[in-house]
Amino acid sequence: MPVDSDAAIEITAYKAVPSFAYGRIKDIRIRWALDEIGLPYRTRLIDGIFEDKPQDYMADQPFGQVPVYKEDGLTLFESGSILIRIGEKDERLLPRDAKGRGRAISWAIAALNSVEPMIQTLVILTVKGQATDWLAGSIEAAKPFAEQRLARLAQALGDRDWLEDRFSIGDIVMIDVLRNANPQLLAPHPNLTAYVARGTSRPAFLSAMAAHLADCAVGEPLPA
Repeated sequence: MPVDSDAAIEITAYKAVPSFAYGRIKDIRIRWALDEIGLPYRTRLIDGIFEDKPQDYMADQPFGQVPVYKEDGLTLFESGSILIRIGEKDERLLPRDAKGRGRAISWAIAALNSVEPMIQTLVILTVKGQATDWLAGSIEAAKPFAEQRLARLAQALGDRDWLEDRFSIGDIVMIDVLRNANPQLLAPHPNLTAYVARGTSRPAFLSAMAAHLADCAVGEPLPA
């Protein structure tokens, strides 16, 4: 879905990011969900990850991150909260029955709380630990926690295409989280590798990624 400057929904994204973060910022999750159900949106581009944000932006997003979602006087931050809001608009993303809705939301929260922190820790250590004498030991200490969570996720997914009997916001978050994992972490679990490939081949993901990359440049330096 092309970005529409007159759309009622606005999301924020970065103007530029370091190379390690290019194509991996969380506005992609929101673009993907909106594209899945054909809702147009406009973007507000802000300065990069490490840049100071204006006070009005900090009022919308206390941590100065993206995305912020605005619609009809409603302002939301945190991708999980935004995806629930979008899911409420269309049962293709969030089932209307209580069981299906609850399970989809549970998987979205599991991705954010149980899986992403373990993967993100490894990413941060790798980025910040280059050319240090502590990187290898830190990775070895943190890696088993990520491996354990991925093994349990692989067991829960089994041979299904999606986390439940249909695609939902839970899959959007989980697949985007897994995209950030080192492929070697996923390699012992072919079903997870196939799951990510299945999700990232969806037309809505491809259009969301294209729009994200069109808005964002590589070039923001890492902080000293």
